[in-house]
Amino acid sequence: MTATGSHAADTVSLAGLTKSFDRASRAVDQVTLDLPAHGITALLGPSGCGKTTTLKLLAGLLEPDAGDVRIGGISVLGVPAERRPVGMVFQRPLLFPHLDVADNVAFGLRMRGTPRPERERRVAEMLDLVQLPGYGARRVHQLSGGQEQRVALARALVTSPRVLLLDEPFSALDANLRMEMRALLRHVQSQVAVTTLLVTHDQDEAVELAGRVALMLDGRVEQFAAPRDFYERPATVAAARFFGARNLVPGTVTGGRFRCALGDLLMRGDPPDGPGTLVVRPEAARLTEGGGRNTVDGTVIAADYRGTHVSVTVDVGGLELVVHAGPSTEVPLGARVAVHLPPQDATVIPGQEDGRAAR
Repeated sequence: MTATGSHAADTVSLAGLTKSFDRASRAVDQVTLDLPAHGITALLGPSGCGKTTTLKLLAGLLEPDAGDVRIGGISVLGVPAERRPVGMVFQRPLLFPHLDVADNVAFGLRMRGTPRPERERRVAEMLDLVQLPGYGARRVHQLSGGQEQRVALARALVTSPRVLLLDEPFSALDANLRMEMRALLRHVQSQVAVTTLLVTHDQDEAVELAGRVALMLDGRVEQFAAPRDFYERPATVAAARFFGARNLVPGTVTGGRFRCALGDLLMRGDPPDGPGTLVVRPEAARLTEGGGRNTVDGTVIAADYRGTHVSVTVDVGGLELVVHAGPSTEVPLGARVAVHLPPQDATVIPGQEDGRAAR
């Protein structure tokens, strides 16, 4: 089973989308995104950042105050949700309890007047796709939570939508089921290659599933990039912090060096002279016995065992640096240690003193 639509027909573009529910603030503020056709894009952010509102604007469940939504290059503003070429899966499956699994999956086809033989063929095909063959006669109350969400996914795909919208579909499941459903979504995507927008607050889920990630904060897109870029090339301090960067050092780039409270440090690349923030992720920083460039001395003020590593916090002249050391590391509180910030892992975010990157 492969995608049948052309690349251009399955493109999705959001241009300047804006939506307010009161005069005090904008839930969605000038959101502009071009979703890669036939791939998964994650819309990532904390609760209340506007990601679900953005999804509803794309689905037609809400109309924007300003901006445009285009599918295949054609504006769908004013087109009701049921007429948009979109399938949706919500956090809760929202299955019809009085219908069996097959009738739940076939619901959209029945509404379109699809003949029964074709409905039955498509339902069987979709149940195979979501790895529930032979489940058509089961009642909803006989399904587990993961099975219900598989049926909801089959129902969303049975009409061959050009766009699949997933609104935190795995957040109500336990950890093991979430992992199973992520694997299932990757399998489904490899088979149908439908243009997909996944709304999630789970950073790991976004990185694992999506080819592109749009990080939303306070109604705006903070950064839109490949997952790797959020770790290696964060666009703003806020994006770096959301993705787990703990070592954020303010300073100034001058003549190829980063001058800050820790001294003159080497860094990756060649950022422009001016104020900025040096970012070194905890897993890149190292405890070391030697000195040398990009090495500073400090005092251990915390050492927390996290299973896969020990998170060591070091006070360096009032600035706290965090190092992820090996799980067997034992560092007593109050110990004097040296922290190495590898230049190849030291990224500078240019911008103003408050760490906001130039846009």
